[in-house]
Amino acid sequence: MITLLQRVCSSRIEIENQTVAEISRGILVFVGVQAEDDIHTAKTIATRIINYRIFPDEDDKMNLSLLDIHGDLLLVPQFTLAADTNRGRRPSFTSAAPPEHGEKIFNLVVEAAGNQYNKVQLGIFAADMKVHLVNDGPVTFIL
Repeated sequence: MITLLQRVCSSRIEIENQTVAEISRGILVFVGVQAEDDIHTAKTIATRIINYRIFPDEDDKMNLSLLDIHGDLLLVPQFTLAADTNRGRRPSFTSAAPPEHGEKIFNLVVEAAGNQYNKVQLGIFAADMKVHLVNDGPVTFIL
C-alpha cells in the first residue's frame, strides 16, 4: 500500500458539483492499494496515519499526531499511486490491486481508522472526484 499524507488546513471532495466530504484542520490521505495488500496492511496503515506525528508542538517541532490535536481525517482512494513509472512515457498499473480487491482493502482502512478515531471522512471508490485542499506547510509524506 502506498499512502500520500498531506497536513491540511482544510479539504473537501466534490462529485458532480456536490460536496460529499469536508474536513478542517487535519490530514488528507490518498490511499493506493496494491495487489498484495491485505487486512493486516490496512490495519497497520490506519494506525500509522492516526498516530503519525506531523503537527507542531509549542516549540514548533513535529511532535503531535491527529489524536493529539483532535484533527480531522479524510481518506481518498487513489489507485494511480500504485503506478509503475520507471520506464516509458505511460504509467503501468500492474502492481495496483484489481478494483474489487482495491475497494475491499480501502474499506478495511476506513473501518480500521474509524475503530480508532471518530473524525473520519472518505472519498468514494472509483468516482470522478474533485479534491480541494489547503496544504499546511506544505507538509506531505509518503508511507
